[in-house]
Amino acid sequence: MINIYHNSRCKKSREAMEYLKNKNINFNVIDYLNQNLSEEKLSSLLKKLGIKPIDLVRKNESIWKENYKNKKISELELIHILSSNPKLIERPIIEAEKNAVIARPIENLVAFLEKK
Repeated sequence: MINIYHNSRCKKSREAMEYLKNKNINFNVIDYLNQNLSEEKLSSLLKKLGIKPIDLVRKNESIWKENYKNKKISELELIHILSSNPKLIERPIIEAEKNAVIARPIENLVAFLEKK
């Protein structure tokens, strides 16, 4: 089963969900803004994505700019920050059993599904 970490207010996230529907792919929607992701879940997603925590941060968000930008933050601290401030997490994330992708742009999702 595929999970989509979704923000209904995000155009790219809605686009990814529509793509999955059009391809008749079964998926589970996780509204990560209302169901905060645990630090353990974020660590697992980062491993599947193959990226560092800083690469998952939406750096144009005011929360980031006002509180964390240009500060020295460890990876563990950053995972805690992302868990506590889910608005900072890049979206949408598509997760399969063994790997995941940030589906922005949509071509990332297309390539990800072709490899499955």
